[in-house]
Amino acid sequence: MRKIYHLSTCDTCKRIIKQLNPNVAYEKQDIKNEEISVKQLEAMKEMAGSYEALFSKRAKLYKERGLKDEVLSEDDFKRFILEHYTFLKRPVLIMDDHIFVGNSRKTVEDAVDLSHRLS
Repeated sequence: MRKIYHLSTCDTCKRIIKQLNPNVAYEKQDIKNEEISVKQLEAMKEMAGSYEALFSKRAKLYKERGLKDEVLSEDDFKRFILEHYTFLKRPVLIMDDHIFVGNSRKTVEDAVDLSHRLS
């Protein structure tokens, strides 16, 4: 399976998707328009190792709600991601049994490299 969880309005997500390889078919899910299901999030967590790895501490709501001053549990991270799309670190790229979370340079380079090898 090859899937991308992204925001269609995010320029960074658009740039990363373009880098992957337009010849390879990815199922895309705009997380603002199609909410992430519990099942999808649990599958991502299994691949990423934790809900915290999927959680964006850069989200505007993270600061607005004062969450940076709280100690959050795995259940909290899961609940917040399911509550509002902005809490998912984006994009999340799934390629077969590999997951890439976020937009750090190294993450994107590794994802693009694997995508090109799989095509």
